[in-house]
Amino acid sequence: MHASLLSLLFPFLSHIYIYIYIHMCITNKKMEQKEGHILVISCPLLGHVSPLLKLSQKITKLGAKVTFLTTKAVHARIVGPTNDHNEGIRIISIPNCVEHNDDWKDQEREFAGIQRALPGFLEDLLSKSDGKIDGVIVDSPLASVSQIVKRFGVKVAMFWVSSAGSLALGLKIPHLMESKVIDSDGTPLKNDAIPLLPNMPAMAMSDLIWHFPHDKNMQNAIFHATKDIANHLQDVDWILCNFFQELEPSLSTLPLNTLPVGPFLSNEESYGSLLSEDSSCLKWLDKQPNDSVIYIAFGSTSRFNQTQLDELALGLELTGRPFLWAALTGSGTGKPPLAFTKAYTERVAGRAKIVGWAPQEAVLAHPAVRCFLSHCGWNSVIEGLSAGVPLLCWPYFADQLYARTCICDKWRVGIRLSPDDGGGGPAVISRFEVEKKVEEVMCDNVVRKNALRMKEMAGKSGTNGGSSLNNLKYLVEQMIR
Repeated sequence: MHASLLSLLFPFLSHIYIYIYIHMCITNKKMEQKEGHILVISCPLLGHVSPLLKLSQKITKLGAKVTFLTTKAVHARIVGPTNDHNEGIRIISIPNCVEHNDDWKDQEREFAGIQRALPGFLEDLLSKSDGKIDGVIVDSPLASVSQIVKRFGVKVAMFWVSSAGSLALGLKIPHLMESKVIDSDGTPLKNDAIPLLPNMPAMAMSDLIWHFPHDKNMQNAIFHATKDIANHLQDVDWILCNFFQELEPSLSTLPLNTLPVGPFLSNEESYGSLLSEDSSCLKWLDKQPNDSVIYIAFGSTSRFNQTQLDELALGLELTGRPFLWAALTGSGTGKPPLAFTKAYTERVAGRAKIVGWAPQEAVLAHPAVRCFLSHCGWNSVIEGLSAGVPLLCWPYFADQLYARTCICDKWRVGIRLSPDDGGGGPAVISRFEVEKKVEEVMCDNVVRKNALRMKEMAGKSGTNGGSSLNNLKYLVEQMIR
């Protein structure tokens, strides 16, 4: 009975199956043909440009075009004067922006210039694109333009350059002001630690992003910038984070559509750099024993006084261990730090390499590197975790302070340096503290084991089926569909 019925229905069913098959082929072909075009808007600071370029390259590998929008100065330093493409990414610049050096005042002027020039430029760009821009990723300090993007019916994601804790803090600002924990300029009114996310350390008042007790103008600027960014979190469709879900699972408790898509790593590909890298240090590392080298780098914005830099140099000398120092950081005094004097370099010759700027990812991945003495800038933290290198924490300001708390107290992948009381003067991390803590972090097997576990999690997140790659694929599909 069933056989005869199936014989009667087979011609009809076969036509249905053929129709479904053809429909699926046509649908898949349309999806293949829809390449998609995503606009990425970046601040001109190195700590923002670098991860956003790496994110852009990941997007191109998923089949979408990327136009990268930044300032003329950054454009020139990334791609040179005659080429407007970088690894398949089209780079364009915002006109009429004030360019800067590394001075804070110059950076403030440039940021004010971008805020003036970007809205009109972006509106004109979107109106002339004739619907050919499918999605926009905007750097968080420029988040206010997300409202312009939404007016054009284009989906928009905000790029969050820092940690999950910093994101949670931004959301809490209105509550902190209402409950009189801070005043309208972010100044602490209480000494209570602030709970942020489940299973994360509470944030001490001294770890607030805008904590700058010796410079009220700087504190006000950072606080109001953070508050302004937080006000625009609800304007975007997604918030992209430069870390992996397994690092901060409690991020999902925030009332936001967050997508951890990090770590953003170059994987030995060229993405352009705003600073000239001295790759000779890699050949020097090749000559060092495995797990023997201290790597020191404080990012592009940290500044220490002459006394502090000299104490650091003497502390590194006291360790008796080989070290690689990316010593771009200046003292601001006009005098060369001790590390650049002939007498010092002669004393540490044979076991020290001092360069201006290093190819950091390659350095951290080198088997000779055992620990990373870092300012705890978020990009450096993520690169260190991804390489499985224990951290020795020396934060300078802003989100670096709370990053140290997570590194040392939650993830236990590093230890902190402690300054002397200063004897009434500025607190200084002494040469003896440097020597002592280097030995501790180099010999701490628990910290080493935890760092290697982080490396494994970070690596898996970016592979097929991994949390970060899945999130990025989802983002691109949603933007271009």
